[in-house]
Amino acid sequence: MDKIIAYCGIVCSDCPAYIATQANDWPALEKLAEDAREKYNQPNATAEGTLCDGCLTGSHKCGYCAECTIRACGIERGVANCAYCGDYPCEKLQGFWTMAPAAKVTLDQIHLTL
Repeated sequence: MDKIIAYCGIVCSDCPAYIATQANDWPALEKLAEDAREKYNQPNATAEGTLCDGCLTGSHKCGYCAECTIRACGIERGVANCAYCGDYPCEKLQGFWTMAPAAKVTLDQIHLTL
């Protein structure tokens, strides 16, 4: 399978929510929701809310991805992901990367090839 890279640089195709959704693995989705409730203080997390087809699609965007400002910006600018943006890297990305440094590495590798 080809890698699916989100606007922010997360590799969707490696994400447990994406993998479980594609496999229709409800026990795994339930476990992800349980983890969100217990570890990440998201008391309303459900397996249905964990369904994800990757943020580049119009369907099944789990949790925060549905309201992500980085995703909304990428869609508005019409880029494949943020590495292709003329304002790369922006403050939104730099703030996000403090929590997800691997996403920065992914986008930097793409940006360097452009």
